[in-house]
This record gives sequence, structure tokens and C-alpha cells, in this order.
Amino acid sequence: MAKVNLDVRLLEVSQNAITLIYVACRQCYSEKFAGDVFLDASVDIKKQEEFVKNIVASGHMSPLEHVKFSFAIAGVSRALTHQLVRHRLASYSQQSQRYVKEKDFDYIIPPVIERNSAAKAEFENLMAIIQQGYTKLLGLLGQDNLSGEMANQDARFVLPQAAETKIVVTMNCRELLHFFQHRCCSRAQWEIRKLADSMLDICRQELPAVFSAGGAKCEALGYCPEGEKFCCGKYPLKP
Repeated sequence: MAKVNLDVRLLEVSQNAITLIYVACRQCYSEKFAGDVFLDASVDIKKQEEFVKNIVASGHMSPLEHVKFSFAIAGVSRALTHQLVRHRLASYSQQSQRYVKEKDFDYIIPPVIERNSAAKAEFENLMAIIQQGYTKLLGLLGQDNLSGEMANQDARFVLPQAAETKIVVTMNCRELLHFFQHRCCSRAQWEIRKLADSMLDICRQELPAVFSAGGAKCEALGYCPEGEKFCCGKYPLKP
């Protein structure tokens, strides 16, 4: 058992991403066939990038759905993934506590707990107690001939939300921008905000024409839409 840290890695991004978005958008307004436009080398990549940046700024988002990013994510809690999977327009493949035995589970410690030595000690003690209880339950269920996944699926009921999990996430560019609008905001829960910031950094490196202006809603709006009660002060309130 140990505390673990966030690990986000890009597995794959659609090939020819800029050209794909460019061609998809051009098809909406051109009598030309997208298959021919895709092969037309007369418009260089720099002009395509500028075109894509302009359509993102204009709010024409549907062409962005043709390009996707896939991430491998580790060092996150079950509490985080319960929030993450609420973003419906995405694909998820998560490590199963039914098939994977948590014989020595790692965990995530919230920063506010880690900064308090007494709270941290109590938290880590609870993790150890839960691990002992989980392991004991596996043994007891084994006596009832519930082995393998059958024992795991019922013993897992005592596992904490702090238990570390791993997940593969695929989102298209439009959904990623929506995800960042909500989860990069200072009002978002600290762990998923940290994940969103890490994913945004990767997206900006890979596709700046789309994601250079990505982030919390206030970044694009120039004002805070959350109202006085929830405003962090980075931007003024909505006029």
C-alpha cells in the first residue's frame, strides 16, 4: 500500500488531425468532394491551422468531432472516475475491482489531509484497516468456495473511494473542450481539475490550433459566469 501520484499519457491522436478538421468544415460550404479536398496539397498546413483556429473561435464545433484523443490515466481515485464518467460523449475502459484483486491497493491522499500530520496519520491508518478487512473477507469467502472474481466482487464493497484506479479515456476534440470548460474551473474538485489541466497541456502541445484557447469557461468568455458566490476573482463577474 502506498500513496500514488497522477500519471497521464497520450496513447493516440487521430492522424492528419488538422487536415481532417479542415476538410470536414470545408465540406459544409463547398461543392467539392471532401475526398478530393483531403488530397489537395495546394493549401499548406499553416493555412489549414489558421483556418481551424478561426472556426474554433467562431463556435463552429461540429467538425472537431472527427478528431479524437485517447489517454491512459493512472494514479487517480475511484472518487475521480465517478465524476469523469459523467461526461457522456466519451469512451472508457477502467480497471475492474471484480477481476483485479486489490491485495495491496494504492491510494490517493487529498492535499488538505496530507498537509495535516494528524489527519494524514489517521487516513493512512484507515487505509491499512480497510486493506486488512478486505483481505480477511477474501479469505472468509474462499472458505465458502467463492474463489476468484466471485470473492472479489463482494469483498470490494468495503474498498474506499480513495483506492487508486487506472482508466483509458477517449474523447473527441469538441467534448474535450467541453470537459476543460467545466473541469479546469477553480470550482471543480481538486483531483479532476488536476487531471483536466494535465490533459489540456497535452492537447495544446498536440493541437494548438484547437486547444490554445481551451480551459475554464472564463478563459474564452473574459468574465466569470459562476456568479458572485462562486467567483474565484481571476476574471470579473458577468456584466
